[in-house]
Amino acid sequence: MSRARGNLLEGLATFTAGLGLWLFAGDVEVPLVTLTKTGVVMMYVGGALAAVGLWQAARRGT
Repeated sequence: MSRARGNLLEGLATFTAGLGLWLFAGDVEVPLVTLTKTGVVMMYVGGALAAVGLWQAARRGT
């Protein structure tokens, strides 16, 4: 698997996990962290990683 595809898949998986936390973990109590805020951070990181994977794939194709 190429690095671009790996980054894209990892970014999408991280984004999906963050979306799940943001949508469904609002009423779960965990010390030290808020799961909904953690989900938002994971969505940002996953989106950035997916964007890097897309950029790498586009750059490789030209």
